Amino acid sequence: MKDLTIDYALRATWQAVIKMYNEEAKNYGVTMAIGFTLLSIDPKGGTPSTALGPKMGMEATSLSRILKNIEERGYIQRKPNPNDGRGVLIHLTPLGLEKRKESKDVVLRFNDVVKEHVSDGDLAGFFKTMEVINKLISDKKVYIKTTK
Repeated sequence: MKDLTIDYALRATWQAVIKMYNEEAKNYGVTMAIGFTLLSIDPKGGTPSTALGPKMGMEATSLSRILKNIEERGYIQRKPNPNDGRGVLIHLTPLGLEKRKESKDVVLRFNDVVKEHVSDGDLAGFFKTMEVINKLISDKKVYIKTTK
């Protein structure tokens, strides 16, 4: 077996999580992407459409398709942003709130099961490692450009 790289472990695990969430989401008539979007919308005040993409780490075109889909399903409605006449707030409908709760319950169940099988120390180490990786990337310390 080849050496396991950090990149491979991250990708393989994330792919397994995506597959697990999508299989579970089918039981609720949604997808993981829809659940993630619903969880990213403020259930009380709504979320500006322009803030949703960066919050989720998604490109605007991908997010547009998801928003159109969930609006057609009746999970969200768009309303003018009272603080910005040009902007739009995405609000959850009562059905959207129900689907958001189901999505949250699925995520919390996953967290609970992992916590049952991983010690607090190992979990703290995992989160610390993720924090370091994200900082290295955001500080651009992985691939340093040199001039020739």
